[in-house]
Amino acid sequence: MAWRGSTTVQERIFACLPYLLPLMHGFAFGVFLLREFPVLQYLFLPLIPLLQIYSSIPFASLIVFFALYLLVVRNESISHFIRFNTMQAILIDIVIFLCGLVLPILAPIPGASFATQTIASTIFLGIVAAVAFAVTQSLRGKYAEIPALSDAVHMQVR
Repeated sequence: MAWRGSTTVQERIFACLPYLLPLMHGFAFGVFLLREFPVLQYLFLPLIPLLQIYSSIPFASLIVFFALYLLVVRNESISHFIRFNTMQAILIDIVIFLCGLVLPILAPIPGASFATQTIASTIFLGIVAAVAFAVTQSLRGKYAEIPALSDAVHMQVR
């Protein structure tokens, strides 16, 4: 059940769309895993054209971030459910960005390639799990409560 009233089917679908952003940014971490298990590539095949368009536009990441934050999260005429899920997707994306900054620190260490691949694959699986959970909850009309992350979202979205 939604905290602030019931949600329509349209709101549930719109609440799922922002989660495409962290999923697309998470592909960089999934390279090793998808190379080892090519069957998994078929799960993400529908997102490949969207990823190609997204990566071909200069500053697309920055534009989408500000568009989602300013036009959706800060717009109180939009449903709280959609704003909550949008902000949560943005915060997941920020966590992915921070992981992307930390992971290259391991690269120059001799013999750390296995550890780097393992950590990157773990980050990718965590991203997929978080997005799958959030999308499932959104489609059910419930708030996806991810520990620590949802608390930060609740502070931003009122």
